[in-house]
Amino acid sequence: MRKRLAYLLSAFVLAIAGTVTIAVVASPEAAADECFTWNRTLSQGASGSDVTQLQIRVAGWVSSGENLALDGQYGPATANAVKRFQAGYGLAADGVAGPATFSKLYALQDADCTPVHFAYSEFDDNCGANNFNGGKVSAATAKENIRRIMWQLEAMRHKLGDRPLVITSAFRSVSCNSSVGGSSTSLHMYGQAADLGLSSGPSQCSMWNAGKSAGFEELLSQGYPDHNDHTHVGNKSSRFWSAPNC
Repeated sequence: MRKRLAYLLSAFVLAIAGTVTIAVVASPEAAADECFTWNRTLSQGASGSDVTQLQIRVAGWVSSGENLALDGQYGPATANAVKRFQAGYGLAADGVAGPATFSKLYALQDADCTPVHFAYSEFDDNCGANNFNGGKVSAATAKENIRRIMWQLEAMRHKLGDRPLVITSAFRSVSCNSSVGGSSTSLHMYGQAADLGLSSGPSQCSMWNAGKSAGFEELLSQGYPDHNDHTHVGNKSSRFWSAPNC
C-alpha cells in the first residue's frame, strides 16, 4: 500500500462517567514513500545522495535555458528549483526542502520513484524489445536517464495545465534506432530523449516552448526536418533548440 496518507491534527473527546478526556494526535512531519524517504530537512550547503534524489525530482523547475546538475550539492540553482516547485504547487516558496515539500513529492510519485503520470513502459518501445537493453549505455543507466526525463515532463505537464503528454518514442536500442531512421548520434539510444506526439493535450509549439524552462537542452519541433508530427525533448551537454514554425 502506498504511504501517501494525509495526517490531520485530531482531537477525540470521550465522556466517561461525567469525565471529559481529550486525546490529541499530532501530525508526523511527512509520510514516507516506498521508493525513497527523506530523513532530514535540506537547504543550501547540504550534500549527499538525498540531495541528488531531490534534484532529480525538481530538474524540470529551472529557469529558461537552465539545466540542473545532479551533483548532490544543494547550491543556489537547486534552491531556486525548489522554490519554483514549491510555488508551482502552492507551498511556501522558501527554497528549503522540508516536510511540506517532501509530502508533495511523495504524492507525485509511484513506488518505483517515477512520477504518477508517467511509466517506464511508455518510454521503452524499443521496436518491441521492452527491456532498455541494446543502447549505447547499460539498461540501468538508460532507466535512470529516462527517470530524469519523466520528472522534467511531469513539471512541464503541470505548467501546461496538467494536460496529458503522449510519448511516441523514447529509449531505442541501436538496431531499433537504425530501423526507424534515427541519427547515428541520437540521444534516444542513451535514454536521454523523448518524443511528444500530436495527441498530447498542448500544441507542438506549446510543448517546445515549455521545454525551455524544464531543463531540456535539445528541443526540436515544427519546421525542423522530420519533426512536424512531434516535439522532441532531450538532455545533452550543449544546447540545440530549433522549431522554425514556432
